[in-house]
Amino acid sequence: MTITVPEKVKYILDTLNAHGFESYAVGGCVRDTIMGKEPFDWDITTSALPEKTIEIFEALGCRVIKTGIKHGTVTVLKDHEPFEVTTFRIDGEYTDRRRPDGVSFTASLEEDLKRRDFTINAIVTDCEGNIKDAFGGINDIKRKVIKAIGDPDKRLNEDALRIMRALRFASVLGFQVDPELQKSLRKNKELLRNIAPERINAEFSKLICGENFAWVLLNFTDIIEVFIPEIKVCVGFDQRNIHHIYDVWEHSVKAAEAIPADLILRLTMLFHDIEKPSCFFMGEDHQGHFYGHAKKSAETAEKILRRLRYDNKTVKEVTELIELHDVEIVPEKKPVLRRMGKMGKESFEKLIAVKYADNKAQSPIVLSRRKDFQKIEEIAAEAQWESSCFSLKSLAVNGKDLIDAGFPAGKEIGKILQYLLESVIDGKYENEKETLLRAAENFRKC
Repeated sequence: MTITVPEKVKYILDTLNAHGFESYAVGGCVRDTIMGKEPFDWDITTSALPEKTIEIFEALGCRVIKTGIKHGTVTVLKDHEPFEVTTFRIDGEYTDRRRPDGVSFTASLEEDLKRRDFTINAIVTDCEGNIKDAFGGINDIKRKVIKAIGDPDKRLNEDALRIMRALRFASVLGFQVDPELQKSLRKNKELLRNIAPERINAEFSKLICGENFAWVLLNFTDIIEVFIPEIKVCVGFDQRNIHHIYDVWEHSVKAAEAIPADLILRLTMLFHDIEKPSCFFMGEDHQGHFYGHAKKSAETAEKILRRLRYDNKTVKEVTELIELHDVEIVPEKKPVLRRMGKMGKESFEKLIAVKYADNKAQSPIVLSRRKDFQKIEEIAAEAQWESSCFSLKSLAVNGKDLIDAGFPAGKEIGKILQYLLESVIDGKYENEKETLLRAAENFRKC
């Protein structure tokens, strides 16, 4: 089997070969190319020691960065594009369950490949695109299986982040997990407590945006619970309501599956009902109710996201959508414009997507609500087409205009602008500068 190797990669491989060293492209780039995908980057492994790699390419005028020289890695820049070049190596002990305490270099390609995580990531190609596959990675790609190289317990104990990487690959690639690796993932799941939250965040964010994420989350919930223990009470929690056909956790995953693969939206759906169990109330109608769960779920989601080191913008957007996911929006022009004005166009559109997804994961008896969401979308689109005023930004006057007209600067300006916006939305005034300045003057006199 052969694949096409990019010219810049061939240049690096050819150069190392010409100096008497073995060299291959390795890992995800080879895997993705075999699968017909465009690799994000190309990594190279070689028998040349890092100092020799530096010497060879600097002599040819290439810039070389000592990115991880302690572990045998340097970055060669070819026409300003970076390529990591790592010497064949054998890893030492992993006392921190994340990185080897030290490495020793080897002349054996197979010894280098033995230390890698999964068979699909241990396939190499030479400069001509000829494949070497020592551990059956190509067959596992065909079978769509994530399988560890050698003893899965040993691989996971070397680097506990491989637990998340296995789930991430299963999600993103649409693969299953080898039965032996599955056992090992569960056996060693507590090792994730040794991993920095930022690392968990990076893998989890990719995982939930993958095509197979719902299968992963529903089949490996016990592993996700290690770093998001709040979901445990949601698993199997019967909502006891005719509007729902799933328990809280399955509903949340199904809702996330019903929304586009956007990180903000997926996080929103996964956590939008996380406090339903704590808010459960059996009404006189013999139906389960969850009064106040939206606000409480937003608060819990914020704790989870901050613990996993998500950035402030992500936290703010997700918690806002969760808090509003149950808010009723009447499918009429004025309430739609008011909500758009408060949230902004982009956030409003995300809220409607959230409502659609939430509805799709409920009982078929409530699917008729989609007509309201469609009407809301039509109103919003029509308002934008007509350039309707629905936010302070689209108002014909601003704070400076009011100050120039003699209004004192301060909090009163904001109150006046909000009054003018509400009046325009209600149709009381046309969105024209002079009209609004007169209305502002009348408002001040009152």
